[in-house]
Formats: sequence, C-alpha cells, structure tokens
Amino acid sequence: MSHSGPPADEQAAALVGALTARGETVAAAESLTAGLVCATLARVPGASAALRGGLVVYATELKHRLAGVDAGLLAEHGAVHPEVAAQLAEGARDRCGATWGLGLTGVAGPSAQDGVEPGTVHVGLAGPGTRTVRTLALSGGRDLIRTESVLAAFALLGEHLA
Repeated sequence: MSHSGPPADEQAAALVGALTARGETVAAAESLTAGLVCATLARVPGASAALRGGLVVYATELKHRLAGVDAGLLAEHGAVHPEVAAQLAEGARDRCGATWGLGLTGVAGPSAQDGVEPGTVHVGLAGPGTRTVRTLALSGGRDLIRTESVLAAFALLGEHLA
C-alpha cells in the first residue's frame, strides 16, 4: 500500500484546525506507533487546543491496566485484534477526557506476533455516537508500517470531522 495523500504533518495540521474550530479534542492509545500519533499532532503550532494526550501501551498488560482493554479479550485473542483497537480508542477518550479517542494496535514486524503477520494493523475511533475500527494490511519495513498507521488514524478521524 502506498500513500498518495498529503504528508502526515499536513494531515495533522488539518486535524488540529478542524478540531479547534469545533471546540473538540483528541487523545490516543498507541501500541505499535508508540506515541507517533501524538508526537505528529504536537508538531503543529497550537496543537494544545486540540490534543489532550495519549497512552503508549506497547506491552500487552498495559493495554488493560492503562487503557482499560478487557483482560479476557487480550487473553483470548492477543493484542492485535479489531476489538482491542476499539477499546483502546474508548480508553484514550475516557482516560484523557477527550471528545475523540484513537486506538492503534498491530504488527510492525519484522516477525509475526501471536500468529498475526507484519503489516496487520487495526485503527479504532471512539467519539460522539461513533465506535468504529478500520483494519489495514500494510507492507514495507517497520518505519513505513508505523507511518502508514498514523496516516490511517488521521484519515479515519478526518472523515468523521468532515
């Protein structure tokens, strides 16, 4: 999958602008991206009006402990599952007091995790009347997969702000 839209910084600036104009905020619970969503948003001047914060939940047990993902779900399906992404998004929204929550979980590679192939990513979004997950099948190295995951999260949120 190659990305043909605007670069991450342009997407981040557009999101910060849209959220600020609406008086809304966003938070993220990130696994494979390990803070890259929040860091990219924070590069935008004025981001503090829209970005509440985030949780880096790289370790599976932290997805439960910090973001409130159901422990039974994690035990049964592992960390890379669509419902985990949805619960991460809800956890970020709830824990950080944001209008919108993003949740990202997946396998950046180089090897499979819990039988899940590299490039499998689930991006969750929780917000007013919204609870949705987008599943991606990405290819490329770790950095590309992580970058494409951030772009997918921005795109998903952007669609709900349009």
